[in-house]
Amino acid sequence: MPSGIMARESWKIFRIMAEFVEGFERLSQIQPSVSVFGSSRTPPGHPYYALTEEIGRKLSDAGFAVVSGGGPGLMEAANKGAFAGRSPSVGLNIHLPHEQAANPFHNVTLTFQHFFARKVMFVKYAKAYVVLPGGFGTLDELVEALTLVQTGKSVRMPIILVHRPFWSGLIDWFSRTLVAEGVISGEDLSLFAVVDTADEVLDAIFRFYERVGFEPSEEEQEIKLNL
Repeated sequence: MPSGIMARESWKIFRIMAEFVEGFERLSQIQPSVSVFGSSRTPPGHPYYALTEEIGRKLSDAGFAVVSGGGPGLMEAANKGAFAGRSPSVGLNIHLPHEQAANPFHNVTLTFQHFFARKVMFVKYAKAYVVLPGGFGTLDELVEALTLVQTGKSVRMPIILVHRPFWSGLIDWFSRTLVAEGVISGEDLSLFAVVDTADEVLDAIFRFYERVGFEPSEEEQEIKLNL
């Protein structure tokens, strides 16, 4: 490898470290939080936008900081709802070749160069994942969360898919193909819940923590530390 490229690679390590350090320092102070995902392409006025805004507001008023990808569409809707509520609205924006503009509804904004650093921040401090309809990016975050919980690299938490008609085909494929082929177990289907309303999102989160307790055990703290 040419020395100039090697030098740039070496300096890149420090940029990556800086993203992790800033994220850890700022987000560790904003708890409890819920990470919300959904399409960047869904405009205001769409039913999904209104539903996501309602979810963001109800989570915020219930005491959860709301963390989104910081951009337009359903990310904006989640932040907008939270921004109007009583808890912080957090946007984790990312530089893209076709620039992603940050939405204006943040109390806290972080901007990342690297997807992998940003993805750690979504899961490390989250008490739940709420996943609205979306495309490849949303699916990426969903499968990342399921994989981390399935493998024990993250603590068990509510992973909530919102709007059954959108998700039904994927869930059927999980069951009829992945379980049938033996590449996941039937028990893995219990790693997530599917709901339709904002109130059901809140109910699913609180039912989970009423059962397991809101304060993490020492083992769970260690898992989070090593994430």
